[in-house]
Amino acid sequence: MKLSSSSFGDNQRIPGAYAFAVPHATEHVMLSSNRNPQLGWSDAPPGTRSFVLICHDGDVPSKGDDVNKEGRAVPASLPRVDFYHWVLVDIPATMNAIAEAEFSDGVSARGKPGPEAKHGARQGLNDYTAWFAGDKDMGGNYFGYDGPCPPWNDEILHHYVFTLYALDCVRCPVSGAFKGAEVLHAIEGHVLAKASLTGIYTLNPKLGK
Repeated sequence: MKLSSSSFGDNQRIPGAYAFAVPHATEHVMLSSNRNPQLGWSDAPPGTRSFVLICHDGDVPSKGDDVNKEGRAVPASLPRVDFYHWVLVDIPATMNAIAEAEFSDGVSARGKPGPEAKHGARQGLNDYTAWFAGDKDMGGNYFGYDGPCPPWNDEILHHYVFTLYALDCVRCPVSGAFKGAEVLHAIEGHVLAKASLTGIYTLNPKLGK
């Protein structure tokens, strides 16, 4: 199975249009158009009854002590953890592409609704839900896609891995407001094939554009 995008190439920079935030000359960052990228896939195995799509960043700082702090940097040596940006399940087996901005076009304060989504699919909570918890302006349930917004003072580039799973079941065995880790556990034993595409992104001007 193959996964590709007309929005960016594998292991290439993700354009700012598909990010939650872009660099700003004086404020460090500003909100972006937050459009989901175009994705297309082919060569799904026989017996595929649905797809699951997950986007995660495995380069997120495990501690937030230095994150976005003036005069400080998030060191490259800091252990990193996963941050889920998109969890989409029950994609029909008849689909072979997702259009640019089909599931996200703009930042929605307090998050987009869910879990119901287009084409009969369902969207899980992404990790902006926890990131903005307690924020009076942004706090809420963030379903669906919300793009990159790595710390502007991080010493490393972040890698955003889009992984498509072909499943032998029509409905992913999760319910309610599910998250990425729950889906990965639930699909064990149901995956017929998978394919990945990686984009890189930074808000740190020292790491280039």
